[in-house]
Amino acid sequence: MALRTRTDALEIAVTGGLVRGVTRRGLHTWRGIPYAAPPVGSLRFRAPRPVVPWAGVRDASEFGPVSMQSRNGNFIGASRSTPMDEDCLTINVIRPASDTDGLPVMVFIHGGAYSVGSSAEYPKNGETLVREGGVIYVSFNYRLGALGYLDFTRYSTPERPIESNLGLRDQVAALAWVRDNIAAFGGDPANVTLFGESAGGNAVTTLMAVPAAHGLFARAIAQSAPPNAVYLPEMAAVWADEFVELLAENIDTDGVENTSDDTAGQILVDAAAVELIDAAVTLTLRTPDAHPGTIVMSPVIDGDFLPERPLDAFKEGRVARAPLIIGTNDREGSLFTGRLDILATTPKRIRAIFGRTKKKPRKAIKAEYPELPAKRPAADFGGDYAFWYPTVKVAERHSRFMPVHFYRFDIAPRLVHLAGFDATHGLDLYAIFDRMDGWFGRTMTILGGRRTFTAAGKRMRAFWLAFARDGSVDESVWPRYDETERLTLIFDETDRVESDPRASKRLAWQEFVPHV
Repeated sequence: MALRTRTDALEIAVTGGLVRGVTRRGLHTWRGIPYAAPPVGSLRFRAPRPVVPWAGVRDASEFGPVSMQSRNGNFIGASRSTPMDEDCLTINVIRPASDTDGLPVMVFIHGGAYSVGSSAEYPKNGETLVREGGVIYVSFNYRLGALGYLDFTRYSTPERPIESNLGLRDQVAALAWVRDNIAAFGGDPANVTLFGESAGGNAVTTLMAVPAAHGLFARAIAQSAPPNAVYLPEMAAVWADEFVELLAENIDTDGVENTSDDTAGQILVDAAAVELIDAAVTLTLRTPDAHPGTIVMSPVIDGDFLPERPLDAFKEGRVARAPLIIGTNDREGSLFTGRLDILATTPKRIRAIFGRTKKKPRKAIKAEYPELPAKRPAADFGGDYAFWYPTVKVAERHSRFMPVHFYRFDIAPRLVHLAGFDATHGLDLYAIFDRMDGWFGRTMTILGGRRTFTAAGKRMRAFWLAFARDGSVDESVWPRYDETERLTLIFDETDRVESDPRASKRLAWQEFVPHV
């Protein structure tokens, strides 16, 4: 167990050695602390290993390199000025400048479709939570893309082992680091709230079904998660084969006659990181049409680390017994156009999903999305299929065993409404992290709405922070969710509670995709 160094509040003993942080904007900050060994060389496709100790005091003033990702793919990756490296498994801590111990801890998992993003994408993330709530905020990097979210275990050999769910394993390693070290920063390792958005929200609902993560957090918040984006080994094997074929086409494979299982593993190990990134971008662009309704970079049900589909684990009460806040934004799917077009929003993709369903449920779903497959109803269909309806299923199933509070985020500035996005995917991050002073925050409120949006964000943070402190939710304002009343808090210009909002849509989906 690490020990707090009282002589210098910024010099802390952690697993691996001493680190020295800095004070920024009145808060104590440590960045770029290794939480696992670099997954490079022979460790490229292996589970995270223990931290390699360092000598002396390690400078913890700057973020570590971000996970390898495309700067020019369908998702917006790290800027050209941001260092990237396979050696990316680092963690960051922000705490109040006071010397208080036993503080609640909030651990955030970033989103980005498991393809892009990092803990450094918005450097001030978490600072408002720390100031307003007196919590410790933790963020970290984990492996992305082919290095973290494709399952190549079929190419594993005793001489060249390959393991599954690498990004997910990184997340568990980061949570274990928090358990072992956060007391040195003044945090309470028994009072950890895990939260994330988008892919980070999927990470939260998935980690609740990972036995190795049980006991590493006390509560959970999942924002705009696609909870069913977790796939069987058979689907993962198809994607692995497609990826290796793409990779072999684009690299120098002299001496390799084919991409059989015997040679595929060596190709993966020998490829440069940039070649893995390029092949992953191509696969990601291809998958929505080749396999409609799926998201290629996702966890796999390996029967071991992730033993079953999280939605099934929620149904049977086999997930972590943690209170849960969960919800989605009003129109999740409206963001996924152009380069972000990965959802089931085109006529061909929608037809493919309809082809798996009986006639009567198809008719009911069409009635809920009039004029489908026109652009607006198609965006809502795709967003509800990926985000909203599976989130409803998580909430109702977990509510049988633990307290659940369900929300919908409806507020959006006037310009965002006029642009046709409304309260779309990711907009809640600007509220919860108080990002409105950035260039995008200022731009989207140029036609008004800044004050009401900022106020909604403050109310949202107040709920998140109270929940993080002791699990409490003011149930006179936000009642628990259950399968009878389905009471849902709608964050808007004026918040309100609705019983079973969009009930007819929920019932139509229940018949349309009963397997969810």
